Order: sequence, then structure tokens, then C-alpha cells
Amino acid sequence: MPYSLITLSTTEPAGGLFDLNATLPLMAIQILILMVVLNSVFYKPVTNILDERNEYIKQSLTTAAENLKRANELTDRYGQIELAEARKSAQNIINQTKKKTQEEVTNSIKDVQTQIDIMILDASNELNAQKERALKNLEDQVDLLSQEIKSKLLTRQAI
Repeated sequence: MPYSLITLSTTEPAGGLFDLNATLPLMAIQILILMVVLNSVFYKPVTNILDERNEYIKQSLTTAAENLKRANELTDRYGQIELAEARKSAQNIINQTKKKTQEEVTNSIKDVQTQIDIMILDASNELNAQKERALKNLEDQVDLLSQEIKSKLLTRQAI
């Protein structure tokens, strides 16, 4: 015999969504047992693994912070050493430049002094030559004047 919808609904016991019979406390006990089993089998190992992972992360962060601190110190030291070397190098360059400049100035002064000495010598020679020409010219004029005086004296004595 086939069952119809009407016959099925009449065969079900009357009640609501939850029946308050012996299955409800049994289900509650099963849930509590499941919670205890899950807690001991699954949650505690997972919690332990998470705690170990957190501890490892803390240790890694601490180590990383220490390494970063050491790296910063080394960078500072290296920077100071590099800065000191750069200063020494710059000071050497400055000293070399000063030395070259002083040598160039000294050489220039020597060259100018040599040129001045040559110019003084040339001027002295020129002055001596002019002096000799002036003296010769003066001697010639003295001779001419002497000749004129002599000739005038002779012409006066002759008169």
C-alpha cells in the first residue's frame, strides 16, 4: 500500500522542533564528550604548536633586533672610518695642491726676478751707452768750444 501525505502526517507523533525526551540529555553528553576529546586531541596540540611558533617568532624578532643593532653599529663605525679616510685623502690633496702652488709661485717669482735682472742689466747697459755718448758728445762740444775760444783769442791777438 502506498502511503499518502495525509497518512504520513497522521503517523508522526505530535511535538515541536525539540522533543524533550531521553535523546536531548544524551545529545548534550555526546557534545560534552566531543568537546573534551577535541580539546585533548586537537586543540591542545594546535595551541602548543601556536605557542611554540609565537615563542620562535619572539626569539627571531629579538635576534633580528640585535643583528640590526649590530649592523647599525658596524655601519656607523664603517662610516666613521670612511669619513676619516676621506678627510685624510682630502687633506693629502690639499697639501699636494699647496705644495704644487708654492712651487709654481716660487718658479714664477724666480722667472720674474730673472726677467727683472735682465731688464735692469739692459737698462744699465743702455744708461752706460747713453752716458758714453753724452760724454763723447760733451767732449766733442768741449773740443769745439776750445777751438772757438782758441780761434777768438788768436784773432784778438792778431788784431
